[in-house]
Amino acid sequence: MQSTDLGNKESGKIWLRKPSPATRDGIIVNIIHNTSDYHPKVLRFLNVAFDDSGDSLIAGDHQGNIYVFDLYGNRFNLVQRTAQACTALAFNLRRKSEFLVALADYSIKCFDTVTKELVSWMRGHDSSVFSISVHASGKYAITTSSDTAQLWDLDTFQRKRKLNIRQSVGIQKVFFLPLSNTIISCFKDNSIFAWECDTLFCKYQLPAPPESSSISYKVFAVTRDGRILAAGGKSNHLHLWCLEATQLFRIIQMPTKVRAIRHLEFLPDSFDAGSNQVLGVLSQDGIMRFVNIQTCKLLFEIGSLDEGISSSVISPHGRYIASIMENGSLNIYSVQALTQEINKPPPPLMKVIENFPKNKQSSVGLKMKVTSGRVQQPAKSRESKIQTRLLKQDPTGYFESKENELSDGLNKKRLQILLKGYGEYPTKYRMFIWRSLLQLPENHTAFSSLIDKGTHLAFLNLQKKYPIKSRKLLRVLQRTLSALAHWSAIFSDTPYLPLLAFPFVKLFQNNQLICFEVIATLIINWCQHWFEYFPNPPINILSMIENVLAFHDKELLQHFVNHDITSQLYAWPLLETLFSEVLTREEWLKLFDNVFSNHPSFLLMTVVAYNICSRAPLLNCKLKDDFEYFFHHRNNLDISVVIREVYRLMETTPTDIHPNSMLDAFVALTKGQYPVFNQYPKFIVDYQTQERERIRNDELDYLRERQTVEGMQAEVDQQRAEDESWYQKQELLCKAEETRRAMLLQEEEKMIQQRQRLAAVKRELKMKEIHLQDAARRRFLKLQQDQQEMELRRLDDEIGRKNLTRNQEVVAKEMQKDADAYRRKVDLEENMFHKLIETDQTQIQQTQKVIKENIAKAEQACLNNDWKIQTLHKQQCDDLQRNKCYQEVAKLLQENRRKETEVLNAMLEEEAKKWKEAEEKEFYLRSEKKAAARSDASRKWFLNQEIGAAVEHAKNPYNKEAPKFPNEEVASGCLLRTSQLDDISEMDPSAHISLNRRTTDWDTTGQDLIKKVRNLRQRLTAQARHRCQTPGLLAT
Repeated sequence: MQSTDLGNKESGKIWLRKPSPATRDGIIVNIIHNTSDYHPKVLRFLNVAFDDSGDSLIAGDHQGNIYVFDLYGNRFNLVQRTAQACTALAFNLRRKSEFLVALADYSIKCFDTVTKELVSWMRGHDSSVFSISVHASGKYAITTSSDTAQLWDLDTFQRKRKLNIRQSVGIQKVFFLPLSNTIISCFKDNSIFAWECDTLFCKYQLPAPPESSSISYKVFAVTRDGRILAAGGKSNHLHLWCLEATQLFRIIQMPTKVRAIRHLEFLPDSFDAGSNQVLGVLSQDGIMRFVNIQTCKLLFEIGSLDEGISSSVISPHGRYIASIMENGSLNIYSVQALTQEINKPPPPLMKVIENFPKNKQSSVGLKMKVTSGRVQQPAKSRESKIQTRLLKQDPTGYFESKENELSDGLNKKRLQILLKGYGEYPTKYRMFIWRSLLQLPENHTAFSSLIDKGTHLAFLNLQKKYPIKSRKLLRVLQRTLSALAHWSAIFSDTPYLPLLAFPFVKLFQNNQLICFEVIATLIINWCQHWFEYFPNPPINILSMIENVLAFHDKELLQHFVNHDITSQLYAWPLLETLFSEVLTREEWLKLFDNVFSNHPSFLLMTVVAYNICSRAPLLNCKLKDDFEYFFHHRNNLDISVVIREVYRLMETTPTDIHPNSMLDAFVALTKGQYPVFNQYPKFIVDYQTQERERIRNDELDYLRERQTVEGMQAEVDQQRAEDESWYQKQELLCKAEETRRAMLLQEEEKMIQQRQRLAAVKRELKMKEIHLQDAARRRFLKLQQDQQEMELRRLDDEIGRKNLTRNQEVVAKEMQKDADAYRRKVDLEENMFHKLIETDQTQIQQTQKVIKENIAKAEQACLNNDWKIQTLHKQQCDDLQRNKCYQEVAKLLQENRRKETEVLNAMLEEEAKKWKEAEEKEFYLRSEKKAAARSDASRKWFLNQEIGAAVEHAKNPYNKEAPKFPNEEVASGCLLRTSQLDDISEMDPSAHISLNRRTTDWDTTGQDLIKKVRNLRQRLTAQARHRCQTPGLLAT
């Protein structure tokens, strides 16, 4: 058993390896949800629901985490976090990706599993919702709480109806009947009503159960066809109600250890057409027991006392069971694995009480006790007659009392009587009856092993020979044929096997196991002795058919002989296709209802009957092609007539030629493993297999050699193509070269012609140039003459103009005088500006006075002349601009004077410091000179004394040493002082150097400052002059 912990993952795989559930417990996977927080805990699953497909389920835990588990795709996804516990789930809405969830706040929400968004929010309940039932169409839903039930429209998510009840009568459950518009409402007082969904009209009410077996109903279950209602409660009794007859028809007593029933659910089956026969019963001990309600046989059980089940849901197709365990985990069970050992002998744990009432029920007539070996006869009632049965526990697990009793409780004789009466079985129950008649073992493991071997080599290219439009149908046919070929080697060489199997594959394409077992059972029983003359048609079988035809219709057989028509033409095509080419679907099903219900010789008799019933058109056929066409196409023939003829032939045919005596009786497939099929000439098949293998190997060798040759041929062709392309390119290059040469020659000829034309053009141009030069020279001479004449005329005009302008010279002189006066005025203003530097106010007044006088003179001089007025205005503008310049220059001069004053003050201070320092140095120099003079005087005195002493010593060399004079100390003191002064003099040069450096630095800095001040004054003066001169220049 595999276990999966969801943890904090939002998606992942359900199982890591392919599940292989054990037949003991049938568990595919155990799903738990543990949190990985600081305090780990287990999140308990509360509810689970399957979708319509049965391959996906949805589950919610007590914290509101809702997961979708895809069992087909092996994936799980967290689709919603509701943050509160879910009390009910529904996953079978019309929109497949949506689901309903009832929450602890009494609301119902609809979410989408793909977008994970909220679709709708429905409110209206005042207590917890414990049940959600969805209509078969997915359009409506009923939500049930303890006090009310509400009908919702899932298209608009609006409430349509509300069921109001008295407080004293509580609701147990309200739900839809499957495949109908009926609503069943069950109340706590054991009353059960049926309502019409659209009109809410009460259709019927179930009567009260017998007092002797009255129980308080708590749980309910309905079969898929909506005919049987199972009810249970705090008792070990189960009540089965027939809803069509509205009466209780069976009471099943569970084992004594079952004291209460917590949940009921029918197990669907693919072949019961909705009339489910197996009921799952979950009791208070946590064990869910599955019981056949017809045979009252305990089939299997899930759960245990240690690992009890809290609730359980079965998928719609009956493959999976999802159970929420008492420990909060989720178990997924495989029904296929659980039913493999369904024949295990169960203990005698159940009582069966049966009644087939015709009138009013009686509690006395319902009861029956079962013991081991003897049956106590119940007391007969006046109103009804009770039929009792002895239920024995068979070692094989099946109830077989007679030869005609089938495994599913059917009787072959009764089925044959029913078949003869109606001609066919009901369509709804046909597959179930076929499965019972053929006693199919449903060996899932053996069939899976055959399927796992893959596609057989003989059917790899099946689509080429049989091009079927439906890819699914082709795939199922290929798998079924491959399984048959793996089962027995002869079927890989049987050419008509696809024709024989195709109708069953098309009929059982959704259940390949049943399809395989039906075909295998058909081959073992109805195809006896078919392969004894393999690969030829079964001569012995065809001889049987021919003998029967000869006995019943000699004329038709003689007609066949006369036209050389053998049984391989009028019988074998019908057998190898099983009449599928000559009958419609309904006719074929009707025929095989009878074939499967009778002895295997019935099929051979059908061939004879088909020919006899078609004798009229066959006697009219003369050509072989007509016969072939007749037995390969549909004809106007009533299949009921053929079947009646078959039964007549079965009864009237003599025993010595009857196929019944030559064919064995029906034998079902063995349980667990399929039987060995070797009823064929093995040496022929082996030889054909060896030959086919040899041919296949030869073909592979041939294909390899052919591929090698083709590769070499391709290389040769490629080389040839490359050579041809190279030669073509060379030819093209040669042609291109010749073309280029021809073009070059043409171009050279054109160039020569162009050069000749160019030389001619040059000559023409030269001549034109000469002519043009002559014309230009003549034109130039003429132009000179014209200029001279114009000059003469200009001189004449000038002379005349001078004579005319003599009168204007006076005015010009006056203007010249004015201009001279203006120039003088400007010079005067310049002089005044220079004077303004010294005396600002006086210069400004004088300048204004001069300007006024000049303006007065200019106005008087230019009264009669507009031009003078314009000139005067211009001069005034220049004066105003000059005045502004003067003011700016004055401001600059003031600023310059202020800065010069600051510089001079700084220089004076520096000069005072320098003079003071020079006086100090001069005083120091004087003191040093005095000390030097004193030291010179002392040295001279000392030398003089020494010289005198030496002279005296020279005069008196033998005299004793003269005593020291007292002045020696003075001399020594003088010497000391002299030496100190010498040291000081030795130290003085550096001091003098530093002082000289400092004076030099001060001198250079002072000079630099003076230079900078001078440069600044020069720049300012030049700017002022430039600004003052600019208007004057413009005026001049």
